[in-house]
Amino acid sequence: MPTEELTGIFLDFEQIDFLRIFIILAVTILVVTFIDRLLPWIAGKVRSRLRMVILPWTPLVRLLLIVGAFFMIIPLIIVPNFQNFVAILGAVGVAVGFAFKDYASALIGGILAVFEKSYRPGDWITVDGAYGEVKSVGLRAVQILTPDDTLVSIPHNKMWNTNIYNENSGKMELQCAADFYLEPEHDAQVVRDRLYDVALTSPYLKLSIPVVVVVSEKPWYTHYKIRAFPMDARDQFQFISDLTVRGKAALIKLGVKPVSVSAVLLQTRS
Repeated sequence: MPTEELTGIFLDFEQIDFLRIFIILAVTILVVTFIDRLLPWIAGKVRSRLRMVILPWTPLVRLLLIVGAFFMIIPLIIVPNFQNFVAILGAVGVAVGFAFKDYASALIGGILAVFEKSYRPGDWITVDGAYGEVKSVGLRAVQILTPDDTLVSIPHNKMWNTNIYNENSGKMELQCAADFYLEPEHDAQVVRDRLYDVALTSPYLKLSIPVVVVVSEKPWYTHYKIRAFPMDARDQFQFISDLTVRGKAALIKLGVKPVSVSAVLLQTRS
């Protein structure tokens, strides 16, 4: 772009209202920080279902505030007419495309994730082997908290070439599974009914969704899987532990033996 065209686009140095620009930036930062703390705080005080409604608004409100600040600052720097505005946006787009290609890709992915609702705060997702609860959806990356209390940042551009598994997709309901591998010599109906009762009496169980006990016969063992839903997705690990501990105790009382580890490994490899 010729020098004289650039001179015609930008305001003279003494015409730029730096104080107003500073105020806009400072207010935007303060409001974004406030929203980032306020909405999760409110979500923690309300019922579980409302929590899943409130949390997804955090990244959307943050994005709208930043975009709003950008459009407020631009007229304070350039001569406010349509041609100049288009030229500035084009120049910014080209600069971002070449200098920050990966960042721009992650930024676009973040915008799409917000509007397509690929993942939202409160969702439990798996990306590249990392599983955890979505804590925040930023402009560049999504942060998830794993069961080991590790915060993992995953750039949004992972969505272009990586499968993203969302376990609850904005809902409180998250299916859990407890597995039992037993020696095949037993009464399957009795075992199935007993495991069903174990799930039905769990204090974590969401009673409005049916419990399912899936049975599959393998060459060296019988595989039982309890599929059920906890009242809150955050209780999934306590729920699975409760099903496993009480399920093993119930099977011991029935005299049913678990299969050896070697038999399970042999079946897995074959």
